[in-house]
Amino acid sequence: MATARFKEKYQKEVVPALLEKFQYKNVMQVPKITKISINKGIGAAVADKKLVDIGVEELTTISGQKAVATIAKKSVSNFKLREGMPIGARVTLRGQRMYEFMDRLLTIALPRVRDFRGVNDKGFDGRGNYTLGVKEQIIFPEISIDKIKAISGMDITFVTTAQTDEESYELLKAFGMPFTNIKK
Repeated sequence: MATARFKEKYQKEVVPALLEKFQYKNVMQVPKITKISINKGIGAAVADKKLVDIGVEELTTISGQKAVATIAKKSVSNFKLREGMPIGARVTLRGQRMYEFMDRLLTIALPRVRDFRGVNDKGFDGRGNYTLGVKEQIIFPEISIDKIKAISGMDITFVTTAQTDEESYELLKAFGMPFTNIKK
């Protein structure tokens, strides 16, 4: 299996750029992306259990790895939700699949978003992780528009080894993440 294009980009371009910018003493201090977690909440699944299966199938198609259904941890009577009911889908990507997904997300999927001006740079959590929300699953070319019953979104979280948001921001920017606001 050939190395992913983004893994080579990380080794050849991102690491030297970050070494120079943050003056790391060792190449092992350079932050890297450890995993990408994709989560899809399906609120309408309370009424129709088949929606969870469709969500799992869509995430599996998008990520290239089997997704799993998530279950409710608590009962919420206002939403007619019982503990243990399937309510969403998630998948965690690491290694080769992670880099391939990131490549497809940044080069194919995000440019297909209507009125795209870049992703918000306020999705950092203070510990170097970044989450972005996608409103429509049809931006991924793997999803056939004819077969979908409802347009739904998902959250994509990039988990990094960066200690600060600034390091994580520079790491993702070096990969080509199209941020809207310019950090000071």
